[in-house]
Amino acid sequence: MKYSVLPLLAIVTFMAGFAHPTPAMGQEEFELNLWSGSAPTQSVDPLDVPKVYVYLPKEEKATGRAILICPGGGYSFVAMDHEGKSWAPIFNNLGIAVVVLKYRMPHGDSRIPLEDAEGAMKLIRANADQWRINKDDIGIMGSSAGGHLASTLATHSRGDAAANFQILFYPVITMDPSFTHKGSHDNLLGSDPKKKTERDFSNEQQITRLTPPAILLLSDDDDVVLPTNAVEYYKELFRNDISATMHIYPSGGHGWGMGTDFLYHADMLNDLKSWLLSF
Repeated sequence: MKYSVLPLLAIVTFMAGFAHPTPAMGQEEFELNLWSGSAPTQSVDPLDVPKVYVYLPKEEKATGRAILICPGGGYSFVAMDHEGKSWAPIFNNLGIAVVVLKYRMPHGDSRIPLEDAEGAMKLIRANADQWRINKDDIGIMGSSAGGHLASTLATHSRGDAAANFQILFYPVITMDPSFTHKGSHDNLLGSDPKKKTERDFSNEQQITRLTPPAILLLSDDDDVVLPTNAVEYYKELFRNDISATMHIYPSGGHGWGMGTDFLYHADMLNDLKSWLLSF
């Protein structure tokens, strides 16, 4: 297991594998409604329709690997661009298929986002042959509250809904009121949930030997989602002998995603690529 803190002066080395090509299959993306009919759990907002945006690498580059991306937004909106769609050309150039999930907002019903994430995972596996994807090499990625959703799936889901690896950017992990992100907590669980519900969605408490390998990437000066979230998750991964890597960058705050104004943008991409090529 690895834990690293970068020096203050970044070594700006942009690896060629992270160039921005045009995504494959002759189209930049195709969009699908997640559910062919009604979703199993109905949202209070009938206009909030879950969708997936699929980006496939060129056939000659395809490795069979895929990543389902859950952007953040505090469970009040979905930051589809810099934490979602902007990642597609990066991963496609590495031969990795990308599916970006626009999940529904919970409005206090914690079942809804996980239901959509599990549905998206099952959709990817159902289309794996057509999309040239290996059913046993599908990861989940999330940022901020999307990191909470990704880590919820990684710790709770089984079978065709399970992830084979997880990528978490400055994630909300816990629902413990002492160090959670209050907005995500209240939007997901309501303002006065039962303690058991808070424990069930405190993902540092849900790690088992079945939890997939993880990489966590965050900033030391994040004052929106406390770095303690990621640190506690890493500690429990370590305790359960789950392969994990964590990179804490000296600055950057919260929510940088694919933004090139993040001082450690190139380092972050290199760190992530190195991890993805390690297995």
